[in-house]
Amino acid sequence: MNKFFQLLVIMMVVASVAFGQTYKISGKVTSSESGEPLVGANVFIKKLRTGAATDENGKFEFKVPKGYYFVTCSYIGYETVEEYVMVEDKDVTANFVLTDYEFSLSLTVLADRAKERETPVAFTNIDKSQMESTLGSQDIPLVLNTTPSVYSTIQGGGAGDARINVRGFDQRNVAIMINGIPVNDMENGWVYWSNWDGVGDATSSIQVQRGLSAVNLATPSIGGTMNIITDPSAQKAGFSFKREMGSGNFVKSTFFAHTGLIDNKFALSVGGVRKTGDGLVDKSWTDAYAYYVGAAYNINKNHRLEAYVMAAPQRHGQNLYKQNAAAYDHDYAKNVLGYSDADIAQVPEMGRASNPNWNVVDNSYSGKQYYYGEYHDRYSPNFLNERENYYNKPLANLNWYAKFSKNFSLYTTLYYSGGEGGGTGTYGSVRYNYHAGNRYASSLQRYVAWDETIATNLANVDTTNGKSVSKGIIRNSTNNQWTIGAISKAYYKFSDELSTSFGVDWRTAQIDHFREVRDLLGGAYFVETANDFDTTPTSKQKGLGDKVDYYNTNTIDWLGLYAQAEYTADKLSAYGMAGWSTISYSFKDHFRNANGKPFEIDADAISGYQFKGGVNYRALNDLDVYFNAGYVAKAPIFDRVINDKVGELVENPETENFLSFELGMNGYACDGKLNAKVNAYYTMWDNRTLVDSEYDVEVDEVNGVDETGIFIMRDLNQNHMGIEVEVGYQPVRFLRIDAMASFNNWTYTNEDAVKAMWYSYDSAIQNNYNIYLTDVKVGDAPQSQFALSATVFPFRGFSATLIYKQYQGHYAAFDPISRVASSKATADLDQSWKLPVARIFDLHANYQLPVDLNGLELSVFAHVFNLFDAIYVQDAVDNSAYNAISGYSHAAQSAEVYLGVPRYFNLGVSIAY
Repeated sequence: MNKFFQLLVIMMVVASVAFGQTYKISGKVTSSESGEPLVGANVFIKKLRTGAATDENGKFEFKVPKGYYFVTCSYIGYETVEEYVMVEDKDVTANFVLTDYEFSLSLTVLADRAKERETPVAFTNIDKSQMESTLGSQDIPLVLNTTPSVYSTIQGGGAGDARINVRGFDQRNVAIMINGIPVNDMENGWVYWSNWDGVGDATSSIQVQRGLSAVNLATPSIGGTMNIITDPSAQKAGFSFKREMGSGNFVKSTFFAHTGLIDNKFALSVGGVRKTGDGLVDKSWTDAYAYYVGAAYNINKNHRLEAYVMAAPQRHGQNLYKQNAAAYDHDYAKNVLGYSDADIAQVPEMGRASNPNWNVVDNSYSGKQYYYGEYHDRYSPNFLNERENYYNKPLANLNWYAKFSKNFSLYTTLYYSGGEGGGTGTYGSVRYNYHAGNRYASSLQRYVAWDETIATNLANVDTTNGKSVSKGIIRNSTNNQWTIGAISKAYYKFSDELSTSFGVDWRTAQIDHFREVRDLLGGAYFVETANDFDTTPTSKQKGLGDKVDYYNTNTIDWLGLYAQAEYTADKLSAYGMAGWSTISYSFKDHFRNANGKPFEIDADAISGYQFKGGVNYRALNDLDVYFNAGYVAKAPIFDRVINDKVGELVENPETENFLSFELGMNGYACDGKLNAKVNAYYTMWDNRTLVDSEYDVEVDEVNGVDETGIFIMRDLNQNHMGIEVEVGYQPVRFLRIDAMASFNNWTYTNEDAVKAMWYSYDSAIQNNYNIYLTDVKVGDAPQSQFALSATVFPFRGFSATLIYKQYQGHYAAFDPISRVASSKATADLDQSWKLPVARIFDLHANYQLPVDLNGLELSVFAHVFNLFDAIYVQDAVDNSAYNAISGYSHAAQSAEVYLGVPRYFNLGVSIAY
């Protein structure tokens, strides 16, 4: 690494000497529809790694040495244009005319991209150059941590295990879209970023719309919408190869090739990724591939076809169990979190990169493992992961863009998403380290003792057949699925001022959930009694690949419709949208005997709807203000209707309701060098519903009841409000400063008790409970965020960015059901544990070498995350049931946490033509 930076410094010196005489590239950016100048359009010269915004007259200017340049011009809501510019011995003029995407044959329209200075919503755009400059092969959401009210972490540190939270709402209430296709899990709304590992390399831009957003699908997006675009026709002809290495023996190779648009007819992009590494925390290894194919064909000037196929088959070791903070670092726990010496003594220190989800195994053990329908050797002969994720989720879609007349366009996509794989864990009775003295003998850090478990299984011999019977095994929790869908949007322009849109969103999915034997850990078979259809002793003997515990098939059928109108005249633009959706679920339990057939549940369809709209007013040439509002009745997710853990239908499922308002302002000054965005929002979430099928323990304690059932809490209300600010300033060519801040207040608002009920169909037992949450803060994300970055472009081809991020007002996550009380007088109304303020620096450097090899470009780059190795808590759960030190409540000692990963780096070289 030291040699790399020495070489980088030498190349900087050579480049600074060779900078030479300069000439001007200047021009103007205008709208093809109105002819008006576009203020704040982004003009970027890749070769120089520099860009600028157009001034109030839509003009821009660069000083460059002689050479060839690709100049890219983009403006949110318009098609991106790239031109080849040759600078010889005089100044060059390059004007850009951009086309509004709604009536162009563009992928952008399917993704509902907001338009700069027109769409009245709060949004942030991340372009390709910014992703290349700062992402550093992290999971895609981590590039958004300099966006107001957006919080993303890598959680336990496993590749692809990131999460994102927007305005206090987790991923289940944030719509994630790739090329206009919703990719949230159809059962629970979650997003598994390991499924999209190669998408970051193929992405041309990301737009995050916070709040209800301007997305016109009936899909409700409450916290916001994240649009990821990969566009083959936007790529110039050529190829690129990138080789990276980093902390944890990380190695990644990426290859992409693009034809560009050939004869204005055909474009093709193909790419592949290979990634391996030992991981940023103990045994969070990764072994992954990704591939991407995108093609576009212009049938004629009015019809265009596009096709995309992408997938990321991968395996990685996971760190899924948060720990007591003292388990990571005694000094931090004592000096920052306030632990006493007695507290420290209860928790062995294992280091900041520790992971309780693995343990050593004797390499003489040669048992096979089963997954993906085949037998395999285990990943390592010397250790076993308790938690491993393996999955492949291909996505394929076919897009048709049709412009039937000047005023009527139709955009349609058909898509398929598959899915095969799952995650691992233990099943049955395994031995742990505090039994066997293996590694750390503390119940607060529990590890599976593999060697002792194997020995126990081998010693457990069935005297009738002389075979060893496994008491504890490793199981796969498998999730095999398929989804097919279609989205079609029609646009009709009544006049230059008024345009309308209406469309349909149809999806259907089937998911098979089951557990299967992955590793018998020494035994010949495992005895399973969960399947009612196994009626003989032999049929209950399960070997590798046999199903155990549960086997369910869930189906989801979704239909959404919407209609939207947009009005634009002079300085005013406005839109209104109405959407309706219906969703139905079914469940089949293949292990539960219902009169000789598998048990089934078919739930009635549930409808949801939404209304939203807004107004944007361009008060001045360089200032616009906007307002939006909306109401959403969101249909419940699968387990709020059918609880597939216990196979019961939830009584009278209801919609969750959201009312939101937002006021904002966007401004430009200093000839486009300064831009600022400020907005305030207020969102009310009423009738939030939570369902828990594992609450029978608490029910036991309160009523002496021991029945399988469901605990349901309804009518939970919470408010999310805040102020968000973004500022960008480029006073001179070689310096840009960006800042963001968000100040939020997210609280539960029920003044009286929230009513909850536990019931069981089998026994007809029903009990009512009270839950008190008055003025308790919503946890799981920092309520105040601040980021400041400075980027320097000191000489041709070089840029360096230093980013500072600060998070505060972060309350630990907790389950509202845990606040059950008999009365308000005995209720726990205290706030969950408040995490210390976190302060993190990241450093990024990119340099395109000053060499000209007949169009071949050579670049080097480096990223250092957590530059000063700060120790901080990034995720926390309040009052842990597993890792708490007794005697504490709502304190660091009683929480379980993930610490931020220690300093890590990523560096490499890129070749492009």
